[in-house]
Amino acid sequence: MLKQMIEMQNDNMVYALIVDYHALNSIQDAGKMRQFTKDVVIDYLALGFDPEKNIIFKQSDVQEHTELAWVFDTITTMPYLMRGHAYKDAEAKGKEVSVGTFNYPMLMAADILLYSPDIIPVGQDQKQHVEFARDTAEKFNRIYGETFKLPRSLIIENLQTVPGIDGRKMSKSYDNYISLFAEDSEIEEKVMSIVTDSSGTRPENVFAIHTLIRPKEELEKIYEENKGNYKKLKEILIEDLKTFIKPMREKRAEIAQDENRVKEVLEKGKQKAQAVAGAKMMQVKKAIGVL
Repeated sequence: MLKQMIEMQNDNMVYALIVDYHALNSIQDAGKMRQFTKDVVIDYLALGFDPEKNIIFKQSDVQEHTELAWVFDTITTMPYLMRGHAYKDAEAKGKEVSVGTFNYPMLMAADILLYSPDIIPVGQDQKQHVEFARDTAEKFNRIYGETFKLPRSLIIENLQTVPGIDGRKMSKSYDNYISLFAEDSEIEEKVMSIVTDSSGTRPENVFAIHTLIRPKEELEKIYEENKGNYKKLKEILIEDLKTFIKPMREKRAEIAQDENRVKEVLEKGKQKAQAVAGAKMMQVKKAIGVL
């Protein structure tokens, strides 16, 4: 998602939303919430996000998100929300499901539809979020008249699902990820622990991660020349990752030194986002008859 957003900003207006209200489903510590929010902004800036041309803001700074989510709640059925991946996963594991977890697709639909986007960059596992938004937009338009644009998902083929070092989807919850700002020692440790399949001629998990930072055509030749030498291939990946990550890590450290930059970026983003979201919410209120 980040890769797509950064690349798209040259030719498009990009909205980068920090979903702190969504995060309340898993983060219920005020100190951590503030720190994680700050970290995300710094991450975006370090990766090259341009807040002057585009918009980065906090969900909690724009009240229209929760307001529109309630409007969507009134036209959404419980059986429909029971199709949500997060709800089904929690239920399958016997977890007690919060209302926030059950209902988050409607807040996410509001996150998307308030800004009338054309495309939403996602991974394959997030495609359902866009489908929920489209369904909700279609239903609202059918009941109240044409109000929302129907967005479409954008999924880059080789980025549909990023593999982790254990072969599963890369995720912090699985602790199987390689940080975008990792130190060299961490890169070495993580890459050398990548699970490999000895039944083939190349380590597919290593190759899949490698394709994220180097053209597949180049890698095909390298992996053919080092067929069966998994240690050598991991060492090549380590060097490529070090080269790829070092400038981003250094830039992030530089940005983190400026205590006021994050506040300034979020304040500008808040003002820009509120102008767009407020206008759309006014349209919604007229459509439903409260104005």
